[in-house]
Order: sequence, then structure tokens, then C-alpha cells
Amino acid sequence: MILFKKNLIICVITLLFTTAIKAQNPSRNIDYFLQEAVKSSPTLKDYKNQKQALKIDSLLVLAARKPQITASSAGMYAPIIKGYGYDEALTNGQVLEALLNVNYDLLNKKKINNQLLGIKLQSDSIAYAGELSTFDLKKSIIDQYITVYASQQDVNFNKDVFSLLKKEEALLKELTRNNIYKQSEYLTFLVTLQQQQLTLKQAEVQYQSDYAMLNYLSGITDTTVAVLEEPKLQNPVLLTDNAFFTKRFDIDSLKYLNQKQAIDLNYKPKLGVYVNSGYNSSFILQPYKNFGASVGFTLSIPIYDGHQKKMQYDKLGFSTLTASTYKDFFIRQQKQQLYMLSKQISNTDQLSIQINEQIRFAKGLIDVNSKLLHTGDVKVADYIIAINNYMSAKNLLRQTNINRLKLINQFNYWNK
Repeated sequence: MILFKKNLIICVITLLFTTAIKAQNPSRNIDYFLQEAVKSSPTLKDYKNQKQALKIDSLLVLAARKPQITASSAGMYAPIIKGYGYDEALTNGQVLEALLNVNYDLLNKKKINNQLLGIKLQSDSIAYAGELSTFDLKKSIIDQYITVYASQQDVNFNKDVFSLLKKEEALLKELTRNNIYKQSEYLTFLVTLQQQQLTLKQAEVQYQSDYAMLNYLSGITDTTVAVLEEPKLQNPVLLTDNAFFTKRFDIDSLKYLNQKQAIDLNYKPKLGVYVNSGYNSSFILQPYKNFGASVGFTLSIPIYDGHQKKMQYDKLGFSTLTASTYKDFFIRQQKQQLYMLSKQISNTDQLSIQINEQIRFAKGLIDVNSKLLHTGDVKVADYIIAINNYMSAKNLLRQTNINRLKLINQFNYWNK
């Protein structure tokens, strides 16, 4: 019973200690930083506000479609002094009017619809710009996350190497005292140990700097340095419909059609009607009876403007041709970019296989030399060379894996 209680206490203490460690070093994954970056981005908020403003523009256009009611008033007095003054036949001496006017454009439906379509296309452009900005932001966050994860791996690796050297240093020190190794060899090993300690410190400083930059890009003000989980990126699979980047050219084409329709509508006849009611008098004859109303219409038919319509068509045609050229060029570049990235990822995978084989041999050599070191049958310099070869191979593998992740990030960015 006493033994059971003792084991229980040990388990509880271990659990509390593990919980405290985790609380001090929380883990974060790539989704956390992506969500924080999107949430805090002022650019994305700006695009959202622009879309809301365009909704108001649509309401303004619809309001202009309704009858327009205005109140107007005007007064005039032209005195004649000693026979001098304006001709009363023209001025009536004095005039006063106070009218309520109602105007309505009978042929404005197509024009209003064209304006609404233009606003919708502008909203589509802003929505596309927002999506593109989101993709760019996520790409930069993922790139920096991969960089920080690489720095974290670098710190962990250098800690392991330092621990290995520290362990061997105690043994080598004892063997040197027993005259199995020369003091010069021990000092050589000690210099290597100190150099590894400095390398570890440098890796920790770089890790903190890279992590701070990740927080900066994500809009995070928290200074806590968390343990980053391994970035899990979607495997590079070429999509059959990667037309996101060409969507902007399609929207531009629709804008050109909308502008062409607007040009056509400007050369259509314009017909409007109006009604007014109120008081209009010159005070010459029975001014108390000068209350009344009137109705009328306005008609405008374009006939000749110096071929301005054709000039506007020609100008619009050049813009359309330019957009088409840019689209074709971009599609070719995108295909080439995806092909190059796919090839680089494949080459990186093959390189990783070769490096892993080299690491296996380097690790085996370290194990053999470590055993021989205990018996004094290997030179310290040879043992240090074996460790350096192992470190170089592991470092090359880390860099290769990091490059692969960044290549996948680029591939997934363009593969839309």
C-alpha cells in the first residue's frame, strides 16, 4: 500500500511538471498564424469596406432612376426711375415664382442597368484583389513559418550535438588524466565543444529573430516564443482548372463590354417629361390668380459629333487587345513556372534520398569512433572529423527539406 501511494505521488508530480512545461512552451501550428494574419490585415479590411461602399453606389444609381422632385424659387424687380430702366415689355417690371418640379427620364432603364453592371464588375475586381491579397499574405506567412521551423530544427540539432560532445568531454577528460590521450588532444576537443556552444547560441538568437519576424508579419504582439509544429503542406498536384490568376483578365473583358455599351447608350435618344406647379406672376394683372401648373417633355437626338463615337470604340479596342496579349503571356509563364517548380521538387526528393544514405554512414562512423574513444583506440581529430561530417550531412538534409517545403508553397500558390 505504501509503495502504491509512493508511485501515485510520483505520477502526480510528473504530470504536474509536464503540464507546467507545456504551459511555458505552448505549441503553435501554421493555421494559427494564418488566421491571425488574415484577421489583422488592414489591406483586407480596406477591400471589405470598398465593397460595402459600392453597395451604397448601387443604391444611389437606383435612386436616380426614380422621379426627381425639386422646389425652386426666383424673384426679380426692375425699377424704372424717371423713365430710365429695363424695357417693361421684356422684364414685366417684376417677377416672382415659387414652383414644385417633378422630372422623370423615360428612357433611362438601360442606362441604369449598365451603371449597375459596371458597379458589379468593380465589386468583382475588388473581391478578386482581396482574394489575391489573401493568397499573397498567406504565401509570405507560410514562407516565414518554414524559415522559423528550420531555425527551430537548427537549435534542436545543435543542442543534441552539444549534449553528445559534453558527454564525451567528461570521458575524454578522465582518459587524459589516465594518460591514454594527450592533453593537446583534449584541448582540441574542448575547443570544438566551445565552438559548438557558440554555434548553439547563435542558432538560438537566429531562431528568436525569425520568430519575431513571423509575429510581425502576422500582426501578433505576443512576445511568447512557442514550439512550432511541423508545417503540413498540400502535396503538389497539378490542377486541371488553375484559372484563378486569369480571372482578372476575364473581369477586364467584361468591363470593356460594359464601357462599349455605355458609349452606345450615350448616343441613344433621350426623352424626359416634367410637371411643375406653384406660383408664377409679374404682378401686372390679377397677381392673386397666378397660381397654376404646367407639363412638358424634353427630347434629345444625337446626329453628328465629329465621329467621337468611333474614336472611343478605337481607343477601347486597343485596351482590349492589350489585355488579351497580357493574358496569353501570363498563361504561358504560369505553365512554365509550374513545370519548373515541379521539376525542382522532384530533384529535391531524389537528393534527400542520397543525403539520408550519407547520414546513415556518418552516424555509423560516429558510433564506431565513440566506442573506440572509450578505449583510446581512435584519434580525437578523427572523431571530430566524423562529427563534423555528420553535422554537415544533417544540416544539408534540413536545408533540402526546407527548400522542398518552400517549393511546395510556391507551387501551391501558382497552382490556382
